[in-house]
Amino acid sequence: MTFDFAPPPQVSLPTSADSAARLGRMLEPSEWASAGIPLLRNPREVVAGLHDRHRPVPSTAIVAVLDTQERVTASASFTEFTGAPDGWEFRNALLAHLRRVIPHDLRLRAPVRTAVLLYCREGEPLWTETDGAWMWGLRDACTLHGLRCGAYITLTPDRWQVLGEGRGGRCPRPSTAAEPVTAARPTRTGTAAGRMEVRRTTAVHPEAPHTAAQLPAAPNRSTVRRTGGGAPEAHRHTAAR
Repeated sequence: MTFDFAPPPQVSLPTSADSAARLGRMLEPSEWASAGIPLLRNPREVVAGLHDRHRPVPSTAIVAVLDTQERVTASASFTEFTGAPDGWEFRNALLAHLRRVIPHDLRLRAPVRTAVLLYCREGEPLWTETDGAWMWGLRDACTLHGLRCGAYITLTPDRWQVLGEGRGGRCPRPSTAAEPVTAARPTRTGTAAGRMEVRRTTAVHPEAPHTAAQLPAAPNRSTVRRTGGGAPEAHRHTAAR
């Protein structure tokens, strides 16, 4: 006598469970406000400086690292195309770009530098689920890179807004005095989040922290420029993957 065994059915998590996990990876404004996020002394200047450097368009995220004087020591901008917002995917993207532009501070007993995130999007400057996912991702990426978690700023067509603080202002106009840093923009495909276009730039001068110099860009290579204190400027080229 022979017996036939039917293969076990494919086990898959219900959509509701996936949605609940995703919703757990976002922060609401009340949670963000109670997390002890340090206030920016001059958010308008930080927003204007990052806007001049990266010239963001909707769906562009700009992560920047500030020193104790709120000068930008490194920054990176990238465009992420995803379906439902997920803080885990945003955390991974932020952490990857932080690792490319600045060393971690995990050896320090307490964080010294602060990371802030500027996200350009359409719509009203009110909190959305996408903002909550970016907040969760920024907080987690800062922990894993040894940085203090700083402000989360939205940039909409009419104004910028520091969420959780209530401070905001008109959308900055492009400065004619400073030219944006140019860099190669490699395109990555085949990730779970879809296509991701990456532009990495860092440009800081000790005497003029919000003035970016023009850098030559080679094909299939990204240009990174960092300065610190009064040390000479150094150029480093890393091959794009």
